[in-house]
Amino acid sequence: MGEDYGSGDDDCSYGYDEEDFLVDDDGDEGCSSDRSPSESAERSADNSPSYKVITRESLLTAQRKDLQRVMEFFSVKEKHARTLLIHFRWDVDVLLEYLVEHGKERLYTKAGLGNLEGSAAECPSIIDCSICYEEVSVDEVTTMDCGHFFCNACWTQHFVVKIQEGQGRRIKCMAPRCECICDEVHIRDLVRSADPSLADRFEQFLLDSYIEDNKRVKWCPSVPHCGNAVQVEADDLVCEVECECGMQFCFSCAADAHSPCSCRMWELWTKKNQDATDSWITVNTKPCPKCHKLVQKDGGCNLVICTCQQAFCWLCGAATGRDHTWDSIANHSCGRYKEDYKKKSETAKKELDRYMHYYDRYKAHLDSLKLELKQEQTVMSKVSTLEDKESTLDISWIQKAFFRLVQSRRILAHSYPFPYYMFGSLFKDEMNDEEMDLKKTLFEDRQQLLEANVEMLSKLLEEKFDEFRVAGVLDLREKVQAVVVSTDNLCRNLYEFIENDLLGPLTKTFERIAPYRGSSLFNHFKGESVEV
Repeated sequence: MGEDYGSGDDDCSYGYDEEDFLVDDDGDEGCSSDRSPSESAERSADNSPSYKVITRESLLTAQRKDLQRVMEFFSVKEKHARTLLIHFRWDVDVLLEYLVEHGKERLYTKAGLGNLEGSAAECPSIIDCSICYEEVSVDEVTTMDCGHFFCNACWTQHFVVKIQEGQGRRIKCMAPRCECICDEVHIRDLVRSADPSLADRFEQFLLDSYIEDNKRVKWCPSVPHCGNAVQVEADDLVCEVECECGMQFCFSCAADAHSPCSCRMWELWTKKNQDATDSWITVNTKPCPKCHKLVQKDGGCNLVICTCQQAFCWLCGAATGRDHTWDSIANHSCGRYKEDYKKKSETAKKELDRYMHYYDRYKAHLDSLKLELKQEQTVMSKVSTLEDKESTLDISWIQKAFFRLVQSRRILAHSYPFPYYMFGSLFKDEMNDEEMDLKKTLFEDRQQLLEANVEMLSKLLEEKFDEFRVAGVLDLREKVQAVVVSTDNLCRNLYEFIENDLLGPLTKTFERIAPYRGSSLFNHFKGESVEV
């Protein structure tokens, strides 16, 4: 499947020792795949942070868990606990650290809480609203925890405007220089009496704040949106996660999963791909000085004639006459600029060729990945046929091998943008030429070994194993399991080499990649975790 860059010999070494792969009597490689599917089940792999998927249905439960913790610790109402948590971005640990360092009074002031312990001052039966300057009955006045009071009409208008502007999570008091946050109960009641749909929007703001204001929680970036979010349990947010919908993404930058590229490399690579056409046009075309249309040179002569019949010099772009020889144009000379242009053109061409070298291989593996994903149904159909023929034969290894193939192919594809930047101009100040060449060779050796194993695994899974006898299935199983273990080891070694030998020694810049998720793969086809 896809272009074979590595060795495809049948007698290639899989690179594993016998003790690296021990098969239980039931053939499950010492692992079990009976983890029950759950919309919020925690998942972890190797040193990657554990995480859980939060559905729309479980969002309120997850939020209430943190609210209850703060309510019990501070002995405050839910509305006050929410104000504290929103201010500290739903990080209870940070909130408690601030309490220890600065005390409760300063904590409440910083979060925008008013007087929670004192009693509110009594208002006269008729008051003058300092916003609209109308006399209103005390029954039409609302007082916030900060002690400021205004008529309900002014409060309502203030709340409506803030909600419509998308600022419903932290609406401040209207009083000048008051930083207190308005009581959500008062906001809810006043807005609902004026516009029930806007009150519902306010409720959604408060609910969504658990995700949008929480550094450990992010919406799944799937399109169309599945409605789920993912919560990382650890402080290390540089990791890759997978939603229940099957979307794998980088938690740090919310882009598609891109390891072993760092977030910065992936951002540059994505932009580079978008600008590739512009780069080709810049190198291979020139604008006509008369009509400004782009002209591509199709011969060796530097005198170019546009379709508008304007002649011009290809080297400098200046309009000229038509009289010329092979090495000069009559009454025209580029002088020194000619040498500068040739040097710049050669440099641009060399950089473009280098980019295309990595892009072609990146694209080839992505194409192979798409084909392999399309063949998932074919593989599972052969599994079903084999189960019908040999009901006592354990064939769970086929599904596990297929998931390993998909994951490793994705890693292999993304391993090509990495050297484009690692051994290009991005870190040229961090390594001398000799050191860069040595590290580049070591990286490519590991990359090619992984490539050969991925191609071998792809080839083995294309076998018509549903037509095999039991002995043939067992023989194929032994080969597949060996390649699976070897591929897993090679992926892990590649990540460790990048982290420890390439990115680790950098001193002027700080680059990190998401940890390798090797021991557990998520079955994005069927919504359950699979141990490999």
